[in-house]
Amino acid sequence: MDLGELAFAGAAEQARLLAAGTVTAPALLDLYLDRIARLDPQLRSYRTVLTQTARQEAAAAQHRIDTGERLPLLGVPVAIKDDVDVDGEVTACGSGAVSTAAVRDAEVVSRLRAAGAVIIGKTNVPELMIFPFTESLTFGATRNPWNTALTPGGSSGGSGAAVAAGLAPLALGSDGGGSIRIPSGWCGLFGLKPQRGRVPLAPHDDAWCGLSVNGPIARSVEDAALFLDVTTSTPGPAGGFVDAARKDPGRLRIALSTKVPPPLIAKVGAEQRAAVDAAGALLRDLGHDVVVRDPDYPPAAVYGNFLPRFFRGIYDDVRRLPHQDRLEKRTRNMARIGSLLSDRRMATIRAAESALAGRIQSIFDDVDVVITPGNATGPSRVGAYQRRGGISSLLLVSQRVPFFEMWNLTGQPAAAVPWALDRHGVPLSIQLVGRPHDEATLLALSAQIEEARPWAQRRPPVS
Repeated sequence: MDLGELAFAGAAEQARLLAAGTVTAPALLDLYLDRIARLDPQLRSYRTVLTQTARQEAAAAQHRIDTGERLPLLGVPVAIKDDVDVDGEVTACGSGAVSTAAVRDAEVVSRLRAAGAVIIGKTNVPELMIFPFTESLTFGATRNPWNTALTPGGSSGGSGAAVAAGLAPLALGSDGGGSIRIPSGWCGLFGLKPQRGRVPLAPHDDAWCGLSVNGPIARSVEDAALFLDVTTSTPGPAGGFVDAARKDPGRLRIALSTKVPPPLIAKVGAEQRAAVDAAGALLRDLGHDVVVRDPDYPPAAVYGNFLPRFFRGIYDDVRRLPHQDRLEKRTRNMARIGSLLSDRRMATIRAAESALAGRIQSIFDDVDVVITPGNATGPSRVGAYQRRGGISSLLLVSQRVPFFEMWNLTGQPAAAVPWALDRHGVPLSIQLVGRPHDEATLLALSAQIEEARPWAQRRPPVS
């Protein structure tokens, strides 16, 4: 196989090639290390590359392969978002406020290692994962491989840029308000926000007051399903997620919605609306029942529930940091807002989630999947918010990404599915939202779309 094709083959296919002896684990790792050395100075997708330990892990993986051992990711490099602990490495979270290395792997990293993964490096994030663009004063700006003047999104922007540019076959992301789905959409990748509690967060349980989850940013639906199979902490579908992704989804009831959840105000681009319409047409042709219907979004859900949890989550993260004086000014200001929310007030807000989620999820009494636009517009230019404060930046950038937060509040699975390139040559996506705990249907439907409209062959200019 051509080395360029191998770099973009994806995690599941690479695992098969490794098991068959077509490629060795050290050679596969060296392919990515070479690509990172050549291309990442333009992108800054990695905060740190773990060259020495990754080579040791790749050599050990090859020995296990040679002795006949078979594991789902044995020898496959995986990138880790830099809000997740890797033993012996600083979990910088995009900030200079952390200086102490983690003393053990996070649970999700332990599970990836148990499946045979080689941890290749830690990917860049905005400070404390606050914004949907990946820029920090400490580590600089991560750029989109489709157009390096633009952001890849955030906060898992380093993971998105790395997988899109062929600098990793698979990456771990986290999502507290779209942070997997936003960069996946703008980088042309499949990104899945799993059901809350599906993938372990330990030792950082209940991150952002229950809003955040860990999940995959992947080149294919199969790769994302494989990630879930090796990391899930709750029972999945019979036969596993990879098997679910291979199944015919059957005839589904699907609702199309381009309504911006109130009270957010955003103008959804014509191309993004057209993508939802085209998805509806495709799915009708594939035999599904498709209707136009909006979820019942409570007007108070974003400002009354999501945002208090978001701000309090920032405050909780900040007060655990050893060097708070090194934080960016806008991070400190946003943490101050969170400090005004008492434990008692947060308990009341958390208790209101069930009723809000029930109202939003009532649409699933009649449909199996809801489809919305992914990002409402294309990505912003790198540095667009550099001179703005935290609240100003948040208000402006939220107009680009209004379709995600609701599903962090409800906790149910949602996926960014690549659709096309916009008129500027940047990827755009649709979002698929499933019933609670029903990643299986999302994977099966996404795989059906992937077969009808393949996306994995697309290569960004920086690749």
